[in-house]
Amino acid sequence: MLMTKRKPVTVGEILMEEFMQPLGLTQAALAEAMGVQRKHVNELCNNRRTVTAATALILARVFGNSPDFWLNIQRRSDLWEAMNSPKELARIERAKPLPTAA
Repeated sequence: MLMTKRKPVTVGEILMEEFMQPLGLTQAALAEAMGVQRKHVNELCNNRRTVTAATALILARVFGNSPDFWLNIQRRSDLWEAMNSPKELARIERAKPLPTAA
C-alpha cells in the first residue's frame, strides 16, 4: 500500500459529506435507521469511534454498499496513524524480522 504524508479522509468525513448531507440525514435519523443510539453516530461522525466489522455491516445495509467500503476507509486511517505516530513507529522498529524458511 502506497502511503503518503497526507492524512486520508476519515470515516466521519465520508459519512457526513458523501452520505448524510446529500441525503439530508441528521445524526438522529441515521441512528434510527442503523438501530443504534445517536451517540454512536455522533462519535462516528466526529472520529471518536472506529468502524468495527458489525458497524460496517450495518452501514452497508443502510446505504446499500459493501462492508468492505467502510472497513477500507477505517484501515487506511489506522495504517496512516500508526505510520505517522512516533510512539507506534518506535514499537514497529523494535520488531525483528524472522529469517526466511530454508
